[in-house]
Amino acid sequence: MSQVNYSAMSDEELRQHFLRHREDKTAFRAYLDRLSKRRREIITTVDDPDFDAKIQAAVLRQMQAAGNNGDAAV
Repeated sequence: MSQVNYSAMSDEELRQHFLRHREDKTAFRAYLDRLSKRRREIITTVDDPDFDAKIQAAVLRQMQAAGNNGDAAV
């Protein structure tokens, strides 16, 4: 089997590679490493009185962004 250069792949290419080759544990680890390095936005806290509205607004923003980019949010 030839060596696969995961770092040369885009996030979506790496995701698709893993989905096609689920036995490739190295690809899975590479994908999880990328996800763990991403900055995460804190949307709200559990005790926030507007918790539901903020979560719904964040989900809607992600759905709209995915629709504009033609990609699914990861």
